[in-house]
Amino acid sequence: MAGIAGTCSAGVLPRGRESGAISRASSLVQYNGLRPVDSVKMAVTSSVSANGIVSSASAQKCGRIKAMASPTGLAPKKEKDPKKRVVITGMGLVSVFGNDIGTFYNKLLEGESGISLIDRFDASNFSVRFAGQIRDFSSKGYIDGKNDRRLDDCWRYCLVAGQRALDDANLGSEVLETMDRTRIGVLVGSGMGGLTAFSNGVEALIQKGYKKITPFFIPYSITNMGSALLAIDTGLMGPNYSISTACATANYCFYAAANHIRRGEADIMVAGGTEAAVVPTGVGGFIACRALSQRNKDPKKASRPWDQDRDGFVMGEGSGVLIMESLEHAMKRGANIIAEYLGGAITCDAHHMTEPRSDGLGVSSCISKSLEDAGVSPEEVNYVNAHATSTLAGDLAEVNAIKKVFKDTSEMKMNGTKSIIGHGLGAAGGLEAIATIKAITTGWVHPTINQDNLEPSVTIDTVPNVKKKHEVNVAISNSFGFGGHNSVVVFAPFKP
Repeated sequence: MAGIAGTCSAGVLPRGRESGAISRASSLVQYNGLRPVDSVKMAVTSSVSANGIVSSASAQKCGRIKAMASPTGLAPKKEKDPKKRVVITGMGLVSVFGNDIGTFYNKLLEGESGISLIDRFDASNFSVRFAGQIRDFSSKGYIDGKNDRRLDDCWRYCLVAGQRALDDANLGSEVLETMDRTRIGVLVGSGMGGLTAFSNGVEALIQKGYKKITPFFIPYSITNMGSALLAIDTGLMGPNYSISTACATANYCFYAAANHIRRGEADIMVAGGTEAAVVPTGVGGFIACRALSQRNKDPKKASRPWDQDRDGFVMGEGSGVLIMESLEHAMKRGANIIAEYLGGAITCDAHHMTEPRSDGLGVSSCISKSLEDAGVSPEEVNYVNAHATSTLAGDLAEVNAIKKVFKDTSEMKMNGTKSIIGHGLGAAGGLEAIATIKAITTGWVHPTINQDNLEPSVTIDTVPNVKKKHEVNVAISNSFGFGGHNSVVVFAPFKP
C-alpha cells in the first residue's frame, strides 16, 4: 500500500476519465481523497548523511523535513541481555502452497508461480480475473466444524497459522498448561479484516433488512478478532491486540511484539499477519484503484518486480506467524532457536495516501532506524527481502531508498517473494519474514521470477529466475502500506 508500494503499491492510482490511453507514467497523479487533482511538481534538494538518512527540503504541504542522524557516531552495539534478546522459536503459515513451511519454501526456491485464475467466485466480468488464491484449505485438527463454518477465511487462516507456529515451537496445549500464560501474548494483525463477513452483512442489510444480519457480522469483521480468537483457543492471556497498517501490518506486529518482550511485559509473543481479500469486494476494490496487473492471458507472468514490463501487483492471501521469545526464556525451556530478531523500525512518509515520497526519505530513514535498533551497520547486511510489488513507482522508489542506505551492494542479494505468491496485503510481511528466515537457515535465496527486462537502474542482484546459494549474514525484510506506513525488520542467524 503506500509509501512505496503497499497493498495497492504506491504510485498506482486512477487515470482521468478523459483519456484512457494516457501513458502509465503520466497516470501517476496526485490523488486527494476521492478527487483527482493536478500533479504537484516538487523541487527537492537532498543530501545523504553518513548513515544513509536523507535530509530534504520539499515545496509541499508537509513543509521542510529533516532526518537527523545519530549524534554519537559510535559503532552500533547489539543487545547482549538475554532478557532483551528476541529469538524466533516457531513459525506457521497458510499459503497458496499449503500449510507446510518446508513445502512453501521449496516451491519458492523452484520459482513455481502460485498465481492462477480465480474460481472462488465468478470473476468472468472482472477486468482482473486471477490471484494467488488458496485452494483446498483444511483447518482439520485446529478449528471445530461448527466454528469453521461460521468463520471468515481471514480468521481461519490466522488460527491455523498461529497454532502451527505454537506447535513448531513445542508450545502445544499440554505444554502451555504448565506455563504462565499471562506472560504469553498474541499480536496478529490484518489490513482489511473479515472482508467476507463484512460484505455478507452489508448485502443482508440491503436485500433483507437489518433483522437478517447475522450476530457474527461485527465480531467477524473487525481486525482484532484474529488475535482474540487465537488467545481464546489457547488460553494466552498476555498482551493481545491487532495492528492494521495496510500492507505494512505484519512487520508492525513483529516490531511491537519484540518491544513487549524487551520491556519485560511478555516472555513470548505470537505475532504476524493474516488476510483473505480474494473476494469480489476485495478484487473489485483494487481494480477500482487501478493497482492490479491485467495479464489475464498469462497470470503466472503477471507479477514481475523491477521488470520494465510490469503493470501492477497481483493479489494474494494467507497468514504468516512467528513465535518471538526472549532468549532467556527460550534457553530455560530448551527451545529450538531458529533465528534471531535483531530489531526493526516504523516510519511514516507523511506525504500522500498512496504515492511514495520522491526523495525516498520515509523508507531510507526506516531502514537506517531499523539497523540502529538492531545494532548492526549497513555493511553487515547482505540480503534484502524487498516489498517489490511490481508497480511502476513503488519498485524503483524502494530500490533508490536501499541504495541511499547501503553504499556498496556488490555482495547483496535482493528478491521479491510476491513475484511467486502474489501480494498477501496484511499477511505479506508474515509470509515474507518466514521466507527471509528460511533463506538464513538453508543458505539458499529464492529467485525473483519473471525477470526478463530488468530496469537499468536496478544494479543490485535480484536473483533473477533461478535460486542462488547465499550465506546470509544479516537480512532485512521491508513492508510498506497505504497511508505512507513504512516498516523494516532485521533478522540474522542465531549466535549464542
